[in-house]
Amino acid sequence: MKRLLHIVLVLAVSTQLFAANKYLDSCMLRVQDGDTMYLAYLHELWVYPPMKFKNKKQEKFYWKTVRDVKKCLPYAKKITADMAYADEELAKLPDQKSRRKWWRQFERQLFKKYEKDFRGMYASQGRMLMLLMDRETDRTSYDLIKQYKGKTAANFWQFIAKLFKNDLKEEYDASDKDRITERVINLVEAGQL
Repeated sequence: MKRLLHIVLVLAVSTQLFAANKYLDSCMLRVQDGDTMYLAYLHELWVYPPMKFKNKKQEKFYWKTVRDVKKCLPYAKKITADMAYADEELAKLPDQKSRRKWWRQFERQLFKKYEKDFRGMYASQGRMLMLLMDRETDRTSYDLIKQYKGKTAANFWQFIAKLFKNDLKEEYDASDKDRITERVINLVEAGQL
């Protein structure tokens, strides 16, 4: 009877965990000294104190940051993967001429892939994407443009960004000015928000 109760309990727990498998990394049964143990490895859980807003403006800023991070974080991860692929392919090419040719073709593919989505973004989401790219690659948007398009193009886009009160050289600072953004990112990545 006791053994049957254990089996039912294990099945009930496993059913619940498999139903919520977005929080589950892996699970297994382990037999040790005749005892069967159910092991489940879960994702990290972030615990922060509850947000206390002094006014509606702060609350609006927080929820706007949540919206922007949820929209831009997947793109930042995809673009980082695309950049890693591009770096790999460019390193294989023997001369500058073939690199330029390959880069032009790859750039057209990227425009087809992302242009529609990026044109539908708000300006705040564009700023967030720049910050998230700095967080993912540890290089500012200015440095990325300079690496792939050259210094002249980087300076041109920095000038355009300054016209709209942005800065391509702005760095992501998780411990100070971007701590709310870092908190939101951690919660979104863990599936808690």
